[in-house]
Amino acid sequence: MYSEKVMDHFKNPRNMGEIENASGVGTVGNAKCGDIMRIFLDIDDNGIIQDVKFKTFGCGAAVATSSMATELVKGKNVQEALQVTNKAVMEALDGLPPVKVHCSLLAEEAIHAALWDYAEKNGIKIEGLEKPKNDISEGEEEEEY
Repeated sequence: MYSEKVMDHFKNPRNMGEIENASGVGTVGNAKCGDIMRIFLDIDDNGIIQDVKFKTFGCGAAVATSSMATELVKGKNVQEALQVTNKAVMEALDGLPPVKVHCSLLAEEAIHAALWDYAEKNGIKIEGLEKPKNDISEGEEEEEY
């Protein structure tokens, strides 16, 4: 069901924890599944992400996507980090089951939320960054039973 990479990032998550006095912190959740993801960014004066940590409350796929997302943005500049999509996270993990795709969306939104927080704290605008949703289930079609 899960790829070896997903299992590896779940069992051995990279960059877990938090950064005190982070440059940007983004928290997003999905009310439907109960997952909550928080990403902490340490961004230097040149706009380079020097360190990134995460705390995630959720399923194994949520932990794995958090871990992979931190790996994908570490060392990148703000603009490059903004380009990390849920699709890139899924590809880096060799795929996710269809019912777990929302976890990769959570990772993308958490990065965007942390970048938004960074931009607000520094009074800057990041080209292409839109205000993130706190709950990624917002706007999803309600399933009929």
